[in-house]
Amino acid sequence: MKEALRLARWSAEEGEVPVGAVLLDAGGAIVGRGRNLRESRADPLAHAEIEAMRDAAHCADRGSWNLDGCTLVVTLEPCPMCAGAILETHIGCVVFGAWDAKLGACGSVWDILRDPHVGHKPQVVGGVMEDECARVLGDFFLRRREGPFGRGRIPGSAHATRYSG
Repeated sequence: MKEALRLARWSAEEGEVPVGAVLLDAGGAIVGRGRNLRESRADPLAHAEIEAMRDAAHCADRGSWNLDGCTLVVTLEPCPMCAGAILETHIGCVVFGAWDAKLGACGSVWDILRDPHVGHKPQVVGGVMEDECARVLGDFFLRRREGPFGRGRIPGSAHATRYSG
């Protein structure tokens, strides 16, 4: 999770929503890295999870879209699009930090990965380093709101354990 947080902070420095992800092979080695790049690439699909999956699939050692046996570690609960990609790539385990009360698809708003109608069911572990992951996101949006065109601080904690944007 520490490497995913480093990638998330890097995204924040570049004005991207700070989400980072790493993909680990069965032995725990990082085989893919990703961070949110939607703004800089003008690509609506450039979520951290998708970028980590692409990186791993193109890794010389893997050379396959099938990521069975891999673990995805991401700072924010995956959205429905990323949950679908997790299922399609056969990732075996998903570990995430902050819960997403708006678009979370791994237990908060939806539970796509454990839906009884879906064949592949990866293991899901949420809330890992949750406070730190939520803080990175909350601080980013607080700075954005208080920036030159912001509307000031929005009531409520920027460091809530359940991230809600």
